[in-house]
Amino acid sequence: MKDKIAIIGLGYVGLPLAHAFAKEKFSVLGFDINENRIDELNQGFDRTLELSSNQLLEIKTQITYSSEVNTLGNCNIYIVTVPTPIDKSNRPDLTPLIKSSQVIGTVLKKGDLVIYESTVYPGVTEEVCVKELEQVSGLVYNQDFYCGYSPERINPGDKNHTVTKILKVTAGSTPEIADRVDALYAKIITAGTHKASSIKVAEASKVIENTQRDVNIALINELALIFDTMGIDTNEVLEASATKWNFIKLTPGLVGGHCIGVDPYYLTYKAEEMGYKPNLILGARQINNGMGKYIANQTIKVMIDNDKKIKGAKVLVLGVTFKEDCPDMRNTKVVDIIEELKLFGCSVDIYDPWVDPSDDKKSYSHGLIQNPFESNDKYDAIVVAVAHKQFKKLQDADYKKLSKGKPVIIDIKGIVEKPNWRL
Repeated sequence: MKDKIAIIGLGYVGLPLAHAFAKEKFSVLGFDINENRIDELNQGFDRTLELSSNQLLEIKTQITYSSEVNTLGNCNIYIVTVPTPIDKSNRPDLTPLIKSSQVIGTVLKKGDLVIYESTVYPGVTEEVCVKELEQVSGLVYNQDFYCGYSPERINPGDKNHTVTKILKVTAGSTPEIADRVDALYAKIITAGTHKASSIKVAEASKVIENTQRDVNIALINELALIFDTMGIDTNEVLEASATKWNFIKLTPGLVGGHCIGVDPYYLTYKAEEMGYKPNLILGARQINNGMGKYIANQTIKVMIDNDKKIKGAKVLVLGVTFKEDCPDMRNTKVVDIIEELKLFGCSVDIYDPWVDPSDDKKSYSHGLIQNPFESNDKYDAIVVAVAHKQFKKLQDADYKKLSKGKPVIIDIKGIVEKPNWRL
């Protein structure tokens, strides 16, 4: 039987993966429960902007999009790329994974292969997902069906490090299946693959990738807080330190998004469940989660120093996505700045040319404004929160045009020539 692949979840991870397989002439079914998403893809539009209309068009004959469960029955390989968020208590929310496994269980057949790409703590695939597959299908794991794990390494908005150009970790539930999973991905990943010894090793490798970055960024953020109290420019310190060959150069800032700000909690949850308190990782999370409030407080101090009345002050925030040149707003920490400024009584406008206002209203209580550079509105302070390419082009005259009196510019991303305060 020729392999037919179903990609479960067509977000930032699933759609580029589906494109990669379809481009290599695999028969692909793209499945998502969001009917609007399916309609848009059928019309050649990807609202995540990961794929262009031309890219969608070039795979049209190899891929079918559907939200109907019964269309999954013709497939023999299922690749799950659904989100793995956290709840309000920072505990893993495995609901999307569990529901996806239950759906697959309704169509699972003998000999089928289920591969998970979603980031999890070690053990989730075999201890949680497999149980759902067995219970719904009535089939036996590693006898009737098999599983693999290959953690996603998608970088939203990055047009250079695309899915096929990033080395892929693979794993399977038996040695033979590990070989099969590795060979499958090797057909699309030009950067190569790395076959892990077990699914748990592959799961662990993914979750520590982002935990390591989180801890390292937390160190730089803490240094920035220290140097700020000393009146020292953190960026100048980092430039000097980076002259040593083995110095890891990172910059301070907000840590949001679907990975770095979330994945460490999967590891800490499992560690605490097993009786170990991961103080370093949790400490890093606390530092990074507090940066939005700190930036807002510094904004208020700078406004006071510049004789700005705080209550009722108009503040413009430039950028609300979690990273530059990307419409992804998942777990964006810019919102922390906005909400803190509102607590001080400020009136906050947000401008982001990458965000669809209709998406914003679904996710947050605040709204977006149209391009302020084309209006006559004036602001007491401007917070440059995201380094979109549009904002990198701004000059002093642009900020003066937007400002009520003397400009007060807060620069979080280091892209303003002469800000009043820089992180």
